[in-house]
Amino acid sequence: QVQVVESGGGLVQAGGSVRLSCVASGSAGDILLMGWYRQAPGKQREWVAIINTRGVTDYTDSVKGRFTISRENRRNTVTLQMNSLKPEDTAVYYCAAAPPGVQLSRGTWGQGTQVTVSS
Repeated sequence: QVQVVESGGGLVQAGGSVRLSCVASGSAGDILLMGWYRQAPGKQREWVAIINTRGVTDYTDSVKGRFTISRENRRNTVTLQMNSLKPEDTAVYYCAAAPPGVQLSRGTWGQGTQVTVSS
C-alpha cells in the first residue's frame, strides 16, 4: 500500500516563492505518475501539474511559467517549486501518485498542505 505525504507550504506574500515536497512510500516501486492538485476555498479541486518517470511534465495554464515540477524516481519524491505567487494561488495543495494504468486523479493522495498568498 502506498502512502503519500506532503511537506512545505505556509504563508507568503504575493510575488514570493514556496517549495512543496512529496514522498510516496510503501509499495511505491510501480509508481508512474506523480503530481499536484489544489483546492481553493469554495472551489472545486483542480489539477496543477504532473510528471512521469521520464520527466515529461505538464501544467495547468494558470501556473505555466511560474511553477516547476520535478521528480527523483529513485526516492519517489516530487517537488513543486512555485514562483511569482498570486493571491489566487491560495489553496490546499495535494500530492498524488499513481501506478501504470491508473489516472493520477484515481491514485493515492496525501492529506494536503496549505499555501496562503497574501496581497
